[in-house]
Amino acid sequence: MAEKKPDTTVSSDDRLLAALAYVFTPLVPIIILLLEDKKNRPFIRAHNGQALAWGIVLFVANFVLSAVTLGLFACLWPLTLIPQLYWAYKAYQGEMINIPVVSDFVKKQGWS
Repeated sequence: MAEKKPDTTVSSDDRLLAALAYVFTPLVPIIILLLEDKKNRPFIRAHNGQALAWGIVLFVANFVLSAVTLGLFACLWPLTLIPQLYWAYKAYQGEMINIPVVSDFVKKQGWS
């Protein structure tokens, strides 16, 4: 599989906000939606939509699985940070990422 080269038209500010959206999801994506000058930039918009959708899915899944397993799943929650940190790294490198199911959903909704 060929490695994608970073997009040179993306500013360092764009890359930083995209990375922070993955690390601190869903809080930072919601804040970015309130920033009029940032939310319409294509790179930020694509990553922000994915990070927000991922954060919501993660929150709901964590709540349901923790309730079903009587809190046992909450102990495993930190493991979900591993892919988030990887996606944040890729976003900071200026690359677009594809989260299975989530990316397709976000694109079909027109959020990216």
